[in-house]
Amino acid sequence: FADIGDIIRGKDLYRGYDDEEKNRRKKLQQNLKNIFGKIYEGLTGVVKARYKDDKENYFFKLREDWWTANRATIWEAITCHVVSGNNYFRPTCGDSTSPSQAHDKCRCTKSSGAKDGEVNIVPTYFDYVPQFLR
Repeated sequence: FADIGDIIRGKDLYRGYDDEEKNRRKKLQQNLKNIFGKIYEGLTGVVKARYKDDKENYFFKLREDWWTANRATIWEAITCHVVSGNNYFRPTCGDSTSPSQAHDKCRCTKSSGAKDGEVNIVPTYFDYVPQFLR
């Protein structure tokens, strides 16, 4: 999951070890540039002006904002619609002595530390951890 975020945000450290992989990475970046270019063209006014300083049109700031806005939906899509045998989950909730599976729309339930009581935490804590530390 975190690797998907890195790729979308343009922060993936893995560049490939051979020409074929490097070419795939270039093609992926070009596709992302085209996709986010279309999203950019659909924006208007102040929102569009926010992203105008991207000189090479890679839309890194737009990609970062898009990821922030959509990461929970992507998490749900890749984890909650499990077909037998393709489980993404491993024990993610609880503590080191009693890990448990994430339930309830693929979220870990946390009752403390929130002003409004119960909070659902998407267990994507590695999302913004640098790749080399994961």
